[in-house]
Amino acid sequence: ASSSFAADTLADAFKNGKTSGELKAWYFQKDVEKDSTKSIGGGDVDIFTTAATLSYVTDSIYGFTFGATFQGAANPDVSDSAKAQYLGENYAGGGVLSEAYVAYTIGKTTAKVGRQYISTPLVNGSGSRIYKESFEGAVLINTDLPGTTLIAGYVDKFQGRTSAVDSATVATSVNGTDQGNAPKFRNSAAFTGGASAGLVAAFDDAYTAAVINKSIKDLTLTAQYAYVADVAHVDNVSAYYTEVNYVLPVANFKLGFDVNFRGSEAGSLLDAYALDGHYLAGRISISELAGFGASFAAGTTSEADNVIAGMGNGPTSYTSTLINGTSSRMTANTDSYLFAATYDFSKIGVAGLTAVAQYGWTKQDAFKNYKGESQNHTDITNFAAGVTYAVPYLKGLTTSLEYENARKELSHATDATKNTDTTADAMWFKAGYKF
Repeated sequence: ASSSFAADTLADAFKNGKTSGELKAWYFQKDVEKDSTKSIGGGDVDIFTTAATLSYVTDSIYGFTFGATFQGAANPDVSDSAKAQYLGENYAGGGVLSEAYVAYTIGKTTAKVGRQYISTPLVNGSGSRIYKESFEGAVLINTDLPGTTLIAGYVDKFQGRTSAVDSATVATSVNGTDQGNAPKFRNSAAFTGGASAGLVAAFDDAYTAAVINKSIKDLTLTAQYAYVADVAHVDNVSAYYTEVNYVLPVANFKLGFDVNFRGSEAGSLLDAYALDGHYLAGRISISELAGFGASFAAGTTSEADNVIAGMGNGPTSYTSTLINGTSSRMTANTDSYLFAATYDFSKIGVAGLTAVAQYGWTKQDAFKNYKGESQNHTDITNFAAGVTYAVPYLKGLTTSLEYENARKELSHATDATKNTDTTADAMWFKAGYKF
């Protein structure tokens, strides 16, 4: 942030503004098969999506700037089965003005008001689907204290991945009158965690405050609190987040030690949804070892309650997997583990090529989901791998290929006929050109 008044007139501020954007072509495919019958459970489906993003930010005038971002997408030749399977993900055509804000900077303080992308541990819009999630509200950031960033925010609307969200209920569901369209800003939001499919609910407004401190070398301390009013038109929900990150340089590599404790609390009218849970996790990692990196993480949740990881689909956890993310890791009475390895091929002369592999497993004993329904013992095993190539010969062009296999073993306590194993395969190919 800078307080220099770069432009002398409003006309100069717009004339000297900067334009950027991205062209995207994404292909998603998934196959869900139930081993008990060898039948297709969720269907073997795929979807191809093209999209464009265009952003513009004015030059500064007396500390003020104006910014806007437009997102547009289309689904050429999409099948009916793909429409159903990707209704809440990539099946969305049209456009949305995802950013339209005024920012003011004075000294080391910046205030931004309007539609904007927000990325904090508890309030975070996901960019893993074709439309990047956005929020409407205000954010204040101050860095006057040495090594410290202070953040305060207010949100009253949310723009999700697609338009197919029914904000009138707590459950994730489909609004039959608005399918296949670009997302809109609404008084409803996705709350990551608490159930395998996440949580979508109406809300009134939300407030958050965070502090990030790096005053001690190699040590980062983070704390955040968020309060969301009238969730599902019923009661209030709050979430908290604390994290310690320490990096220890050792000869030709680095050791990382991370600890995260987070949780959520809901009002008494939401007691049936069992949302007063917490998640404790730790991680140890090695990085910059001749291009190699590796980590092992373990996390556990409270026995009787689910955890809301935050607002938006962006909040993640140490035991999140590449495609399936973190939702099942935040369910009550769950232990989760993740081993990951990475490699940077530039160390052997292939610039721009990186790879990641993950193996994770989750053990969920009997619990209640966010709708208060009793669930049975479930074991989930995940294998994921991905490669990303930033093409050095065409600056701005990046391609990636990601794959994840998830095998779920369900053990029903009273009805053995309901015991089943389900295997889900998902593959994402993404190509994007930034300019």
